[in-house]
Amino acid sequence: MEALQYPIGHFQAKVDYTPEELNGFINDIRYLPSLLETVIQSMDKAQLDTPYRPGGWTVTQLVHHVADSHINAYTRLKLTLTEDVPTIKPYEEKTWAELPDVATVPTNVSITLLHALHARWVACLKAMTPEQWERTFYHPEHKKEFNLKTIIAMYAWHGLHHVAHVTALKERMNWE
Repeated sequence: MEALQYPIGHFQAKVDYTPEELNGFINDIRYLPSLLETVIQSMDKAQLDTPYRPGGWTVTQLVHHVADSHINAYTRLKLTLTEDVPTIKPYEEKTWAELPDVATVPTNVSITLLHALHARWVACLKAMTPEQWERTFYHPEHKKEFNLKTIIAMYAWHGLHHVAHVTALKERMNWE
């Protein structure tokens, strides 16, 4: 079950990241919308409505979750760049995935949103100075500060993590 839930392993934060690693994370963010779109494009409605693991979200919920999550990440980035150690607002991702828009809006809407959002996100990330990468926000659930280097590493992982969920499901089900 662990392999189904974490097909690329758990996110492991490092103490620091090199400029090369940050550029790699930026590229992961840049290409995620296209990668996710490619992985789901051949899936029919029944396949999109299949949970990626027992007790997990459907592929549709997963795609909309990535959009929701990355909207929050982009907002947190902008808050952190414009305020001194802002306290971010956590959200209930599980209940967001159960809201009516997730069930009624086609996945291509969230894919389109991700393309636009990630273009803005990447433009912002590429323009950041070394000092800006060190800026932090406070996460009240974790009761600690996170710097933007760690956050971009986590969201690069997050996108690939969810793409791997869909890829693994398709392989298990022998879907092309």
